[in-house]
Amino acid sequence: MRGLFHITLAGLIAAGIATAPARAETVLRTEETAPGELDPARVSKYSDGMLAFNVYDALVLPGAGTAQIEPLLAESWTVEGQVYTFKLRPDAKFHSGNRVTADDVIFSLNRMATMGTGFSFLFRNRVETAEAVDARTVRFTLKSPFAPFLANMARLPILDSKLVMANKKDGQYGAFGDYGQEWLMAHDAGSGAYRIESHNPQELSVMVKNKDYVLGVPDAAPDVVRLRYGLDAATIRAMISRGELDIASQWMAPEVKRALSSQPGMRLVNEYGLGQFYIQMNTKKAPLDDVHCRRALAYAFDYNAALSLLTINKTTVAGKPSRGPLPDGAMGADPNAPVFAQDMDKARAEQAQCKYKAADSKLEISWIAVVAIEERFGLIMQQSFAALGYPSDVVRLPYPLYTDRASKAETTPHFSQIYVNSITPDPDAVIYNMYHSQVAGTWQATSWLLNPEVDALLDKGRNTVDPAARATIYNDVRQKIIDLQPTIYGFQNVALFVARDTVDIPALQDPAKMRHVNAANFMFRQMLMK
Repeated sequence: MRGLFHITLAGLIAAGIATAPARAETVLRTEETAPGELDPARVSKYSDGMLAFNVYDALVLPGAGTAQIEPLLAESWTVEGQVYTFKLRPDAKFHSGNRVTADDVIFSLNRMATMGTGFSFLFRNRVETAEAVDARTVRFTLKSPFAPFLANMARLPILDSKLVMANKKDGQYGAFGDYGQEWLMAHDAGSGAYRIESHNPQELSVMVKNKDYVLGVPDAAPDVVRLRYGLDAATIRAMISRGELDIASQWMAPEVKRALSSQPGMRLVNEYGLGQFYIQMNTKKAPLDDVHCRRALAYAFDYNAALSLLTINKTTVAGKPSRGPLPDGAMGADPNAPVFAQDMDKARAEQAQCKYKAADSKLEISWIAVVAIEERFGLIMQQSFAALGYPSDVVRLPYPLYTDRASKAETTPHFSQIYVNSITPDPDAVIYNMYHSQVAGTWQATSWLLNPEVDALLDKGRNTVDPAARATIYNDVRQKIIDLQPTIYGFQNVALFVARDTVDIPALQDPAKMRHVNAANFMFRQMLMK
């Protein structure tokens, strides 16, 4: 019998019938905040970005380990003044099987600009003409020079226009109906490495590997991704303990991350984006209308105490000291500039030059209701400022009330805490929306700086195309803003995620592979299941 089995098996192998066991389907399970907006024109949050970077491709992609731009759907491009010409990959296809064409690119730009949601502000009123030179060539002519345009294109997911129009319903956009909005809430029209199998923006998105992806997807990349939304800390703890979650999001409290990462088979991975924690000072409200008072309070702030709140263990902190308005890695940032640190001697010297008496100047320190750690930062401010003799109130504000109050200088609190993460690798995406006079009164621009010199430099940075010249401009504006001290620069963000050892995440483990735009490091095609 043994000989018969040997002969039979040999015959089967020779005939090509016997094969190695099929590889088991791999599933990556992670979680994020709700809702997860699937329509690319509505993307604005981290969870939305995770969907967009996996399900849809743009023409370009933020570079790995650099602030440069890499090709994606566009295999090449040229820039001649205000004219940007992109050549599309000849073999790029949507999940439907339709070819990616220049018409799809133009449709996607027009749709986002017309709807006016999500990241549409990056493109609206910028393009004079958009034309399909041929099926693989698209040309944009800008209304005026705008250096961030190429970087901004990384935030323009390209949709399958034929599929969208086949699923449109009646709506406000004339011949375009509802622009497919209702259908795109639960379906995708992308060309990315993963396609949507099912989607509930409050509960769960299920993505499956696109085996026909133009850049290829490694066999070790997850076959299926299950992205859960809105889980509380207790549920996350239980799921990790039961082996039902592979990556936990960055939004958990430090003590929760500490506990979860200490469990067997778990570890911490990090993401250094171009983002920081800023404490904006209302420069139009006394005593903060005096630069010496602002400098005194900035020197008095206990930066180490703030970082201690972010400490996970002896070697891991969810932040690092800041050097100013531009985070490390951004064009114009100076990696050799001194970090901000508490210095009470300098604080008292600046206070002595302030025209206001500290004891007569009560300060309002606000924090956003849903971000509990900001209350702790507020208490650190209160204690720090009290050392100079300033009385203060730490006030909890629901986000809608905060944005309403921020719309007028007279109602904006003395201190507003904001997390700003760059949505593109261009410095314009960070500091224009914080300090230019045209955006004063938005949630980011609560310093009400309104400084003509800063405005002129920021405008020049937008209008200058040469990278070396731009770097000099942003270095100049960085130093000018530091001199004016409209902000206390708390720390540069370090997003920490708890991950299981069974998933390899190169982009969150190797700085050379990390993209300096949040959510861009959660491209699942670059994760490997062990």
